[in-house]
Amino acid sequence: MSALDLCARLRAIGMLYVSENLDDIIALATKKRMSPTELFEHAVALEETDRAQRSLDRRNQRARIGRFKPVSDYDWNWPTKIDREAVEAAAALDFLEDHRNVVLVAPQGLGKTMIAQNIAHQAVLAGHSVLFITAAQVLLDLRAQESARALDRRLKYYARIGLLVLDEIGYLAFDAANADLLFQVITLRYEKKSLVLTTNLAFSDWPSIFPSATTAIALIDRIVHHADVLAIEGKSYRLREAEEQKRRPHKSRKGRS
Repeated sequence: MSALDLCARLRAIGMLYVSENLDDIIALATKKRMSPTELFEHAVALEETDRAQRSLDRRNQRARIGRFKPVSDYDWNWPTKIDREAVEAAAALDFLEDHRNVVLVAPQGLGKTMIAQNIAHQAVLAGHSVLFITAAQVLLDLRAQESARALDRRLKYYARIGLLVLDEIGYLAFDAANADLLFQVITLRYEKKSLVLTTNLAFSDWPSIFPSATTAIALIDRIVHHADVLAIEGKSYRLREAEEQKRRPHKSRKGRS
């Protein structure tokens, strides 16, 4: 059997990494005088490592987390109120096993989205399917479905994701149709799969963005029944950074007219 034929057969049975690196693997085995068993063990280990990396890459791509600052860079001394222990427990994914939710409540600029992104990233690393998405994007997607059957399929898609992170609840008001769709997503996941939500509004203010107090109360009830609510208070980081930027002296521009 030629090397090309062997590579083709390896690809056919899913050993993609070994098929693409066969010459190097054989050369190393020859150099180190590996036994047949050692050669197989080495090839399998390489394939397992490559598959794990490709799986991680796929989960990262599907999660849509985007670029974010690691939580290790978070300035815990800036907020006037934050439960660091609870935030770190959420980042350690303590809530996932019991299908609990995490709700991050904070004004703009205090890092709630960044914390949610870190939680999502840790879930990806732990092997979970994750989707990070704004509430508005979910509703646009659901409203774009052209039939009841298509809508049902899309709702089931959001229901089966291992960890769904809904960002920015509270920035836009919901009409009755959107409120109903959001309620369906949350109800389908209720006590089955975890949610992470970020909001700039205290729950007492939710009736201001939903068509009725009854709708808001029903949503809150589903969300907080099994949830860790993490409130962060203080002034905006972004405002602080902008003020610090203004105070920095301008760099000299030598050699420029």
